[in-house]
Amino acid sequence: MTVQIAHLYATAALAIAFFQVALILGAPLGRYTQGGQNEGALPISGRIIAAVSIPVVLFQGLAILSAAGFPGLGWPAWTGWVAFVVQVVTTVLNWITPSKPERAVWGPITLVMSAMALVVLTA
Repeated sequence: MTVQIAHLYATAALAIAFFQVALILGAPLGRYTQGGQNEGALPISGRIIAAVSIPVVLFQGLAILSAAGFPGLGWPAWTGWVAFVVQVVTTVLNWITPSKPERAVWGPITLVMSAMALVVLTA
């Protein structure tokens, strides 16, 4: 069961990476990210932040997969805990954002992802 939860976590992380790619390419989703300060497409500075977040979220997905014993990864256990801490910080930020759409969408998603990561890490 832990491996399946890790797969779900990694799939969600990959979906978030694709969301970031959409933001970089100019998708008008600014109100769903980075505090909702932009109604449409993000400015260049926001797109850079989206680009930086891609390797972070991919690292998180891989770290949780490794913690579940996914073959071929074998990362140190601490990487899973770093991923979990980043996930919890992300969750808190998504719940306290001034953007209602961001809270409504990303609050629950990141909360579930935090729970999934914790289940994998404590199994």
